[in-house]
Formats: sequence, C-alpha cells, structure tokens
Amino acid sequence: MGKETYTGDVAFEVRGHLGLITLNRPNALNSLTQLMCESIRIQLEDWADDDAVAQVLIRGAGERGLCAGGDIVGVYQDMVEHQGQDGGPLLPEGTPGYRADFETEAFWAVEYAMNLLISEYPKPYIALMDGVVLGGGVGVSAHGSHRIVTERSRVGMPETTIGFSPDVGGSWLLARAPGKLGLHAGLTGAHLSAADAIYAGLADTHVPTERLEELVTELTAQPVEEVLPKFSTSPGDSALQSAQEWIDQAYAADEVSEILERLDQLGQQYPEAVAAAEELRKKSPTMLQVVFRAVGNAAELSLAGALSQEYTIAMHSLRSQDFREGIRAQVVDKDRNPQWNPPSVEQVDEELIAHYFTPVPGRVLTL
Repeated sequence: MGKETYTGDVAFEVRGHLGLITLNRPNALNSLTQLMCESIRIQLEDWADDDAVAQVLIRGAGERGLCAGGDIVGVYQDMVEHQGQDGGPLLPEGTPGYRADFETEAFWAVEYAMNLLISEYPKPYIALMDGVVLGGGVGVSAHGSHRIVTERSRVGMPETTIGFSPDVGGSWLLARAPGKLGLHAGLTGAHLSAADAIYAGLADTHVPTERLEELVTELTAQPVEEVLPKFSTSPGDSALQSAQEWIDQAYAADEVSEILERLDQLGQQYPEAVAAAEELRKKSPTMLQVVFRAVGNAAELSLAGALSQEYTIAMHSLRSQDFREGIRAQVVDKDRNPQWNPPSVEQVDEELIAHYFTPVPGRVLTL
C-alpha cells in the first residue's frame, strides 16, 4: 500500500515510485479551489526533492472527468459582494460591505503559480485527461510532460461563454496550436475530442478509458517512457484538422468583425463555418475582442508572461458586468440568455479593449 494523505478536496498518495494526485470533488466535477491549488503546489515541490518519487500523475475522482475548471459559483458570489445584488458598479469605498480585494484575486494568483510549476516540473508529470477537462482542468493537465486523453475526453477553454477570457495559461497554449485553430477554439469555446486535442497540441497520447487503471498500476514501478507506448492507441481522425482550411481563412482576419464576415461568406461552402459564426454571436462581444488580442500577444510571450497578461485581464473582468452576467446566465439562473454590454462586436471600442490589458496598480502578477 502507498502512503496517502488528504488536504481538503485533493488526495495525495505515493504508490511505488509514483506520486499520485487525485482531485476529489466528484459532485462538483472536481472544480478547483484555492486550497486545492495551494496543496498541489506544496506537494509538487516536496515530491520534486524526494528521490523516492520518480514521476507524478494527476487524475480526477468520479466518472465524469478530470476537472471542469475553477469554482465559478464562488467567483460569482465574490462579485455579488462587491457589486451588490443588483449587479451595478463596484461598491464605493465606505459603503457597508465594501472590501478592497476580491477573494478570487488570491485564488487566481495561487492557481497561475501552480500552472507555471507544472510546466517547469523537473520530473515526468502525467495527466489523465479523461472525460471533462475544461478551463482550470486544462491548467492542471495540458502544461504537463505526458498528457493522456481517452475516447471520453472533452477538452476546452469555454470562457467566452461566461464573459471571461482563457486563463491558466490557456492563451499561451492556444497561440501554439497549428494555424488559427487555437484562436478558433478560444473564441468559440469549443469542446475538443481526443483527436482534436492532440492535433491542437493540448494532449499527446490516446489511451482507452478501460485501461487507465492498468496504466496507473504499471506506472508505480516503471518509467512513463517505457509504459505509455504499450497502452497508446489511435484517437481516430481530427475534425479540427479537417476543418483547418476554412478556419485558417476566417481567423486570419485583422479583427473580430472581419472574422464574422469571413465566416458568413465561407458558410456558403462550409456548413461548419455557419455554426461557428452563430456560436461567436452568442459570446460576450467584449471578450471576443479581448481574447483575439490576448492569444495574438501570447504567441510572443513566455508562459509566465502570458499568465501575467491573463491575470491583468482577470482583474478587470472581476470588475466588469459581462463576467458576472455570463456566470449568472450559464451557471446561476441557467436561462442561457446573457445580456452583454455592449451587445455587439461593432460597439466595443478600442479604449475598452485596451483597458483590459492595462495593469491594475497593486494587482500585477509576477512569476
């Protein structure tokens, strides 16, 4: 038997030479909290210096997937405390209930530091990206050295749906996908299959779900480089790869409004382009513009630089209407009818976009 410890909603175990991390909130689809991220970071640092641990693996408890992201309801409640129940502007200083800091600010700072540690980890970091892997779930997996998807995998950064922008290093990952596929995935919030995730560079290897336990058992005693080839199978064809021609044509535009125009034109030949345009028009117009710039910038940034940029965007998002409204519509009230402000891409001015990339004094993430 291995040595097992629990810290909040994440379990750690050393089994043979394998350090095993299990996200343990199955009823919440293993969504991340600040304590979970802090615990993972501390444990990874300990294992990095432990000669008995040769490699590390992360997985999710339950049947639904690795991780659906961060605790979005908690973020919403944090914004309600600052903006009041009516969703108006931030409560002014001196108002009863006023707080200078959002609790979410500290959560993201801890989470992003953990993401960077995973990317730089000195030992093999193996991620079982089975089932749902969204947002923060991508952050704890796609920065690893060995990223395993299954026939059940649904991988994505769906933040524009809730009036937010891909974070946890997502902009950096998407910027490195072939052609314009990453921009397409980031703007639409598409859920990628195993084959799509591998082609986009978010994963490496396909293993059938039914063989994951056997894989973990072998990893307790043997190096991942020797074990993984024995379990690897074909993920099948990538729909994303097949669509690359029209995606590259559409998303090579210089601005989001032009992307929409190109998708409308390409829709005469490619039905998928019509669906993409319809999807984009459901998203926060402001965040579409922000994501377009963020992914473009991230192509020239280090991961640390991209995380810092994402943190700045996040600071402004916490103080915006669209982020709160997006969570309300999708997660809280679930009416799926967000009222974005401004309501169209054409009404989002350059000054507003630039605002999201302007560091907030006292809230700059240095990694």
